[in-house]
Amino acid sequence: MNKFQPVDFQDLDDLFAYLPENELKIVLALRSLVYQCIPHVKEKLSYNVPFFKVRKTICFIWPGAVPWGGTFEGVQFGFTYGHLLTDENGYLAAGKRKYVRTKTFKSLKDINFDQLRILLFEATEVDTQKR
Repeated sequence: MNKFQPVDFQDLDDLFAYLPENELKIVLALRSLVYQCIPHVKEKLSYNVPFFKVRKTICFIWPGAVPWGGTFEGVQFGFTYGHLLTDENGYLAAGKRKYVRTKTFKSLKDINFDQLRILLFEATEVDTQKR
């Protein structure tokens, strides 16, 4: 356990058991989408949340119930190299981050699966080009 997080999950089952039902539904839907778009992706818990990588880390899913230097409502889906993605309609937010781009979902109906699918495919392309 580190000083920023009062929880320490051993595996995904620990995380899933900890999450409120609404966040769990969103997390599972987003995980499913990641695996549909990137079947060969590797998933790992980092900072107590799922991160997905092929060559480098492509994306992550951060439930608001898992604290890290602040709290928010919903589930955040993030692209670690989001600044390299073509996001012409501004679907993703930069906040104060230089590279990471995110979108926060408060319910399943908030998720634009088609938009995320396009971004995931592009993020996978970016990952294959990273050295």
